[in-house]
Amino acid sequence: MRIVLLISVLSFGLYSCEKKQNTQTDKIPETIVRNGGEEVVFSDVNSIDFFHVAKVEQKNIIADFTAPGKIVATVVASHSGASQPIILFDNPELSGNFTQLIQHQINIKRIQQVNIQQKSVEVARYKDLLEHGAATAQDLLNAQTGLSTEQSNLSNEKAAILEHEAILEAAGFHPEVLRNAPVGSVYLTCDIPENQFSNMQEGSTCQIQFTAFQDKTFVGIIDDVAEVVDNATRMVKLRIRMKNPNSEMKAGMFSMISFGLREGKHMTIDKYSLVTIQGKSYVFKKSGPMSFQRIEVQIGHQIGDRVIVLSGIKAGDEIATSGVIQLKGLSFGY
Repeated sequence: MRIVLLISVLSFGLYSCEKKQNTQTDKIPETIVRNGGEEVVFSDVNSIDFFHVAKVEQKNIIADFTAPGKIVATVVASHSGASQPIILFDNPELSGNFTQLIQHQINIKRIQQVNIQQKSVEVARYKDLLEHGAATAQDLLNAQTGLSTEQSNLSNEKAAILEHEAILEAAGFHPEVLRNAPVGSVYLTCDIPENQFSNMQEGSTCQIQFTAFQDKTFVGIIDDVAEVVDNATRMVKLRIRMKNPNSEMKAGMFSMISFGLREGKHMTIDKYSLVTIQGKSYVFKKSGPMSFQRIEVQIGHQIGDRVIVLSGIKAGDEIATSGVIQLKGLSFGY
């Protein structure tokens, strides 16, 4: 009798527990993720209330415009007495490209001033000898072939130079600048947003602080603004030159570069609204009473707890400020 009673109690307990679990499952709101994660829709008002939002602000801000930078090359004198200074790059491939560029320039000069001139003289001489019967047509043909070979060599050398120049340009260096680089100087590069580069003028000064010299501030000069905007990041590369008389600075050193006080009307969001995935920044905009939309944004620097947004949203948009991690998981699937 006791055994039957115990079995009955256990069965009732299991039934009650299962019923309770089913009831809780029924209360879990349905979430719909659309358009590859770009839109998250909730079916329960209580769920949407979990996420707090704030409107995008647009107001005048005064702050230093800063960007991370790195020393990419140092210029030192040649101890062997060569007229060309030595350029030490942080990237060995660039060092190889610059060295080969110099070699191709030397080859071009030799081909133009020595080889082609000699072959041209030979062709003229064999023409004269052929007219006077002192040479054969084959002699003249051989001389002309030699001249054509040197002209082809010249074309090949020029083509090779174009390849190396393009690689150096993409890294922020004009080859002519490198050839005339003053000894005892360093070059830095940094990337700035597309909509900010018009405010960067060649010849303007900037303040530089290095991780290795946190108690010092150095002055640099904007040496060049790149001609190409990166298609993926929408960033523009700047090249900055600064003096390095004591050889303190080494290629590869990181820095923060300040471009002076800037005042303007900018959109800002709470720093907790931002998520970063694979180098891209996103926010979640409330697109309806029960839904959020994932938006990719381009951001500027951070001022306190606010982050400047350069593009992707507009003033007045409601952006999630809490529950952002949950929205990120639903949107991206992790």
